Amino acid sequence: MLRYLDAGESHGKALVAIIEGFPSNVAINVERINRQLYRRQRGYGRGNRMKIEKDKIDVISGIRGGKTTGSPICVMIQNIDYDNWKEVMDISKEYPEKVKIPRPGHADLNGALKYNIDDIRNVYERASARETAIRVAVGAISMELLREFNVKINSRTISIGDVRDESSVQLENDEHYAAIESSLVRCFDKIAEKKMIELINKASSLGETLGGCVEIKAFNIPCGLGSYVSYDRRMDFRIMGAIASIQGVKAVEIGDGIFASTQFGSHVNDEIIINNGMYKRNSNYAGGIEGGITNGMPINIRAFMKPIPTTKVEINTVDLMGNIKKSRYERSDVCAVPALGVICENVVAFEVAKAFLEKFSGDSIEDIKNSYDYYVGRIIRR
Repeated sequence: MLRYLDAGESHGKALVAIIEGFPSNVAINVERINRQLYRRQRGYGRGNRMKIEKDKIDVISGIRGGKTTGSPICVMIQNIDYDNWKEVMDISKEYPEKVKIPRPGHADLNGALKYNIDDIRNVYERASARETAIRVAVGAISMELLREFNVKINSRTISIGDVRDESSVQLENDEHYAAIESSLVRCFDKIAEKKMIELINKASSLGETLGGCVEIKAFNIPCGLGSYVSYDRRMDFRIMGAIASIQGVKAVEIGDGIFASTQFGSHVNDEIIINNGMYKRNSNYAGGIEGGITNGMPINIRAFMKPIPTTKVEINTVDLMGNIKKSRYERSDVCAVPALGVICENVVAFEVAKAFLEKFSGDSIEDIKNSYDYYVGRIIRR
């Protein structure tokens, strides 16, 4: 079973992940993985932390000669900013200036109460979205496996605040996707891009933050990943849960779920057809998943991110001693929606890779390809 465990604090020495269950002989291009980390750091509205960190993975184990060995893969991302926080993050000496004022919208108060902590920094060092850097690395490694089967996962920004990109975009189209990647906010429409940037500038001048929505699509996904037999094996459950675990995400939609809820059933069922000898759907309202199982159509997801709760605008809170206070400001982004799409791509890549290995199990990439080819051939023959 493919799984991983990650560790590290926002201003600690490093972020680390151990990936277990990854097959042998998968070619790993480290520069492609570092490219994903670079993409995560981009986007208009990011904070000064992104100017400090130059995220790259350091492979500790599990990869040799450019290929995976079948052993656990251990990767690390150094936190360059740690040099500025050595005293605060010292593992042996207690830092005298403890954080006592929880920020509404964060894990601060809940975490301090749950873990009986008197310094809130212990909570938000781990709860921080900085943790998504190592998750992107794990997803990018997973994508190296999926690349062997021509799987592609792309994303775009649909909205920031109340500004929407209503373009009809083909995310599988290389020209369309190049335009999205060149955008400062990762949207397709240039007029919408300008309005989004203006809104981010306005929010920044007011000491405010912004959320928004991103769309993620996974292409060339075979029919049959996931299962209807148990709730925790359903692909929509796994994908939605994984995306909802990303810091700031408060809603996830598969396919046209929200629109479909307003329609008659026959209007949003995806009629089944035969195309080139294969079962297909002539629409994709279900977003590529029916009954918890992928149906061969692209997996289509939308993730909705709330505004980052760390604002320069002070709001009411209560400190750990019960005194009424104003919220404190900690260095933060104004808008991280452009980065969210990149994070989601890689989070989805891990979940798809995990389901892929469950379906086409094997210790080496060669065994997995044999299983995959037999399965695809069986479906075609049927």
